[in-house]
Parts: sequence; C-alpha cells; structure tokens
Amino acid sequence: MTAQKESIVTPERLAQGITYKQWMEQIDRNQDKFEDNYAGVQINADDVAAIKATMQKPGGPATVLAIGEPWCPDVFRGMPVIAKLCEATGLDLKIFFRDQNLDIMNEFLYKGEFQSIPTLIFYSKDMKQLGVWHERAQKARDEMPQLSAITSKMRNQELSEEERQKHMEEYAVFQKGPIWGGWRDAEVKELRELLEAATR
Repeated sequence: MTAQKESIVTPERLAQGITYKQWMEQIDRNQDKFEDNYAGVQINADDVAAIKATMQKPGGPATVLAIGEPWCPDVFRGMPVIAKLCEATGLDLKIFFRDQNLDIMNEFLYKGEFQSIPTLIFYSKDMKQLGVWHERAQKARDEMPQLSAITSKMRNQELSEEERQKHMEEYAVFQKGPIWGGWRDAEVKELRELLEAATR
C-alpha cells in the first residue's frame, strides 16, 4: 500500500487565501458580472440548515479553498455562489488566483488533466479533505449547448459589427436569464450533496 501523497495545501498555505471582498478589490475585469451574479444568488433556508448540520458533525467542513480567474464565465457565475453560501453558513472561504498558484491547481485537476475553474476544495478543521467540486453543475453541463449556440454565432468571422453586437447582447441577456440562474441554484444543491455525503 502506497502512502498518501502530501498535499501542497498546508494550513499555512491555506491561510494565504483571500476573502471574497479582497477578490473583488483585486480582480481586473468583470466586476459587474460578479456583482450581478452575487445579487442573483438565492440560498434557501433549507440548504443553509443542511450545510450547517454537516459543519456540526465531527470532522465536518470548516473551510473552502476556491481557485479561479475573473475572465472565466464559470467563475463569475460560480464564485459568487460559494461566497454567498459561506456567508450564510459560516464556512471560511479562502480564494486563490489560479495562474499565480498553479501548484495548487495541478493537485486538483478536473479528471486528472484539466485546469478547470472554479475548483472548490472542502476541508475539515483538522485539514482533512472532504471533497472537490469542479467548474459547473451537471445541470449546466447538460444544458451547455444552449449557451454554445449563442457563443458560436459570436465567433463567426464573417459577421458585420452590427450582427456581432446583436449576438453579444443575446449572450448578455442569457447571463441574466432563468437558465443561467438555474445553474447557480444547481451548484448550491451539488455542494450540499457533496458535504452531506462526506459527513455521513
């Protein structure tokens, strides 16, 4: 039996993560999109109670390490979700910029090969790793073709500036619409399920 590999993430390294407020002060783009998504996140009382219940268990979650970059749509949708969830439950959120912390990212690759963001890693008080969540909820993966249909139009090199603008507006409307909002809600549900499974 091989010994478990030591994690890059020590208590000292985890303590270097920044808060969501600091993240918002440090990002160089998409502040408006982060604010819109943060405002759109609705965490219901049942999910808050369920996650708080996992936190009360021996070895329950205490801290979330989040990896992201502000240019990524999955991050400006998903990071506000975990920020609001942590505020509602008391989980401690520590955020790291991916490109400045590739050693952490490379320890938690999606499917062992992709530097997908956001990546969320949950830890107990004694630094036991409880679970990892990558990029987007399964509901978003299933419904991604609806978004791809819009973004593929935007990439057409033969579009006039007017047509491109029209598709960009369509994209912006999608990001404020019910499908996009459903992806945020699905993230909350998956994170609850992950923590309940980890603390059974």
